[in-house]
Amino acid sequence: MSTRESTEQEEIFSKVLRAGRRTYFFDVRSTKAGDYYLTITESKKFTNEDGSFHYKKHKIYLYKEDFMAFKDHVEEMMSFIIDQKGEEVISERHQKDFKKTENTDSESTEDKAETSNFTDVNFEDI
Repeated sequence: MSTRESTEQEEIFSKVLRAGRRTYFFDVRSTKAGDYYLTITESKKFTNEDGSFHYKKHKIYLYKEDFMAFKDHVEEMMSFIIDQKGEEVISERHQKDFKKTENTDSESTEDKAETSNFTDVNFEDI
């Protein structure tokens, strides 16, 4: 049996999640014994200085005996993050192509007023 035929037999079910520069691949595969396991692959695109690009991939193999504990831990971690920081994505402002708004790239109007009042010292008041 060729390598390609072996790979085709192992892949049972797949889903893809595209998330900006990252793509997540969820693949159900088959062991030699005929049982199933899950692979989760993160693929991130990087651009070289010359304009060409490459991908870095990280893969997790998850077997059935670990499903419930893994699921419980992921749910607990996600709940913790949402409870602590909410659902708003704040890391976007650190991306190269983030469009600054008036409120994010400068002080608020209230802060400016406090600063201008501080520097407008009237020596007659002393």
